[in-house]
Amino acid sequence: MAGETRTENPDGTYTITYPSGKKIMYEKDGRPCRSCNTLLDFRSVNMMKKTGSSFNQAATAVGGSGAAAGAGAAAVAAVAVAATKATSDDAYAKDCPPDVTQLGNGTWSLLHSIAAKYPETPTDAQQKDLKNFVGILSRIYPCWFCADDFKKYIAKNEVKVKSQDDFGKWLCDAHNSVNVKLGKPKFDCNLWKERWKDGWKDGSCD
Repeated sequence: MAGETRTENPDGTYTITYPSGKKIMYEKDGRPCRSCNTLLDFRSVNMMKKTGSSFNQAATAVGGSGAAAGAGAAAVAAVAVAATKATSDDAYAKDCPPDVTQLGNGTWSLLHSIAAKYPETPTDAQQKDLKNFVGILSRIYPCWFCADDFKKYIAKNEVKVKSQDDFGKWLCDAHNSVNVKLGKPKFDCNLWKERWKDGWKDGSCD
């Protein structure tokens, strides 16, 4: 559609930038990428295809900054509302593939749990295994731009695996670097064991 630009990604997928500035990533076969987009974006694109309206029109309708006149505006607004309702927590079936947010949350939970179970004094073999695992994850992670960011972070900040606390704090710092990019507050890494290993001292996790 007019005003849309296409950019090829390193892994063979591609990104469409819409007139509104919104970027949606697509698989090689033209489907929106589940693990690269939010559920709202994924379902919005699918609905736009079914109705023939553009992503920019929907964004305008949702934002309330003016829309096409008459029935066209009503149709776009209906699509936008339906897309929003479809993304409520209880609407996303547990047996559906994860979107980029669910994938990220699940991955961080796994990594922090690994840190919590990592030995206080790991053997050379355990240190090597963990460092290799983190490196492999940065290459096979199913969201290509997330993986690329992680690889760049590792290149600048070597994975610390000498002890449980070393890895736990390194991982917390890595997580915080993502939080900053997303506009989220930083977590106090001195509390990583309370959050991911032992539970809060106030007993709220017991």
